[in-house]
Amino acid sequence: MAPTIGPLIHCFRPASIYRSTPEMMAIPAALLIFIAVAVPAATATDYTVGGSQGWTSGVDYNSWASGKTFSVGDALLFQYSSQHSVTEVGESDFNACSSSNSIQTYTDQSTKISLTEPGSRYFICGTPGHCSGGMKLEVTVAGSTTPSSPSSSSGTTPSASGSSSGAPPSTSSAGIIAGGKVVLGGLVLVGLVGVVG
Repeated sequence: MAPTIGPLIHCFRPASIYRSTPEMMAIPAALLIFIAVAVPAATATDYTVGGSQGWTSGVDYNSWASGKTFSVGDALLFQYSSQHSVTEVGESDFNACSSSNSIQTYTDQSTKISLTEPGSRYFICGTPGHCSGGMKLEVTVAGSTTPSSPSSSSGTTPSASGSSSGAPPSTSSAGIIAGGKVVLGGLVLVGLVGVVG
């Protein structure tokens, strides 16, 4: 008995017969959203301050930071014992090893600080004598090509006067989606929705 080819013909229909469906159009849109969320997260780096030694006495934090490029979206991980703290201060307090005008102090022994804006950030150990003994870190954060939202312009970068909102910085890893385009790190990805069909 000869095989029938009727059912096989459906496999070889010309592409012009097919029409785009909402399901087919949703696939490229979902792919673009995935890319917008995954790419910034993949490029951000978490730096453990002091490497394997962590945040403790006897570490040269200038040498540790010297070969690194810190960027918006990265984070600093401070690992330390209960005898230490992480105190963010302004530049003048950093130079004077003074925590009296601190912006924020952490004592949880495992502190993650997000770098949300370009500029300099200053950290010291608030335990008396530890900063003057070398427990201090200055980090210069390079700018980002990702467009900033109006809410991020309020400024959480420390100033010389040490004034700030006191709230810990936060980050967002999503791209901006508008008009069928995804803006990601200054790169515009045009949606494939109009191409299908």
